[in-house]
Amino acid sequence: MTERTGFGSKLGVILATAGSAVGLGNVWRFPYMAGENGGAVFIIIYLACVLLLGIPCMISEFIVGRHGQSNTARAYSKLSGGSPWKLVGYMGVLTGFLITGYYAVVTGWCLQYIWASFIGQLQGTPDYFKTYFAELSSDPVRPVLWTFVMLGIAYLIIEHGVRDGIEKASKMMMPTLFILLLIIVVASCMLPNAGKGIEFLFKPDMSKMTGDVFLSALGQSFYSLSIAMGCLCTYASYFSRYTNLTTSATQIAIIDSVVAILAGLMIFPAAFSVGVNPDSGPSLIFITLPNVFSQAFGAIPIVGYFVSLLFFVLLSLAGLTSLMSLHEVSTAFFQEEFTLSRKKAALIVTISTAIIGAFCSLSLGATDILVFGGKALFDWFDFITGQIFLPVVGFLTCIFIGWFVPHKVVREEFTNWGTLRSEWYARLFHIYLFLVKYICPMAILFIFLHQFGLLK
Repeated sequence: MTERTGFGSKLGVILATAGSAVGLGNVWRFPYMAGENGGAVFIIIYLACVLLLGIPCMISEFIVGRHGQSNTARAYSKLSGGSPWKLVGYMGVLTGFLITGYYAVVTGWCLQYIWASFIGQLQGTPDYFKTYFAELSSDPVRPVLWTFVMLGIAYLIIEHGVRDGIEKASKMMMPTLFILLLIIVVASCMLPNAGKGIEFLFKPDMSKMTGDVFLSALGQSFYSLSIAMGCLCTYASYFSRYTNLTTSATQIAIIDSVVAILAGLMIFPAAFSVGVNPDSGPSLIFITLPNVFSQAFGAIPIVGYFVSLLFFVLLSLAGLTSLMSLHEVSTAFFQEEFTLSRKKAALIVTISTAIIGAFCSLSLGATDILVFGGKALFDWFDFITGQIFLPVVGFLTCIFIGWFVPHKVVREEFTNWGTLRSEWYARLFHIYLFLVKYICPMAILFIFLHQFGLLK
């Protein structure tokens, strides 16, 4: 098997790939999903889903990526022998490309909130924060400029390649993200009545365990680990043949889950301390939390100032690590399929996704022209990629690996060409194969049908 230039160290593999998974899905989406679905019960089901669904799906993408040693589209094409299964790879690249455009808008909001925190604008009543976010998201200029800035930062990292760009940036950003997260967790947990928020997260109320909670946790595990976006497959193409795929997937899932739970510990103790409802929904980060920090640390304004500033720096770093991986999916595709230099490929992706991001941002109130069927263009991108493309690509990847790819090929990748020969790995391979053939496709199908109201 020929190898191209890849990650230079095991730490680089783990931090870069974990950075792909650790993003706004952990710091923004996980807390409000936990808040809406019973806290501790949701977390228990979520962790079980990561183990039974997330890790096998991640390993499957790793197998395709490392075996193909190329961009996601070409990797599927190689493994499928050019059969129609190769379209799954192209769909994965398209999904990552489209997500890059509108995801950059959300990360751009984070940069605006850093600036607003820095100059002391994030102070006021709950109505003030609600108005502030509404005015920002519908502004025709500021969000577009911040979107361009975030994509520009991603470009500067991506153009330097895997070792000098992605790996170096991940080694700096991921530890910084953890340190910031721990600082805010400690500050939040020291607030009056913070114990109620901690209890909400870790003391399960079994009466709240419903089918909806189970399916929500299932969907969040899928969303949080960046499965089916092409990111994991692309990063795996840079793995060494000695990289243990099972161990790497497990370590990444653990890091991802720890960050998600720490995000809950950062948010809910502070929310309960000031009497904010934990089920505030998607607005929790941009509307509720500034108000929480303002109230919780009102007695010592300078502390509230720094906590708010650090939080949005943290949120921006989380968004950037994921944006880098999404950008790399399309950059690798353009570079290899059209024989372009890395800088040209990265520039094409940056400019085209910046255009998508600009239109998505403008659709949120700046113009009615970009609203179709009652949804803004931004919401259509989110709906089509998140609720259609991701589950479809994930489902087809499981079917592809479990039923189409020869088990000998899958076993060779799983065991690093027989170098992992213990009886434990032999059993683990059969467990993995069972999960990816039967459990994962059925679980993903349940998510897909449930979100369209076809499964109650």
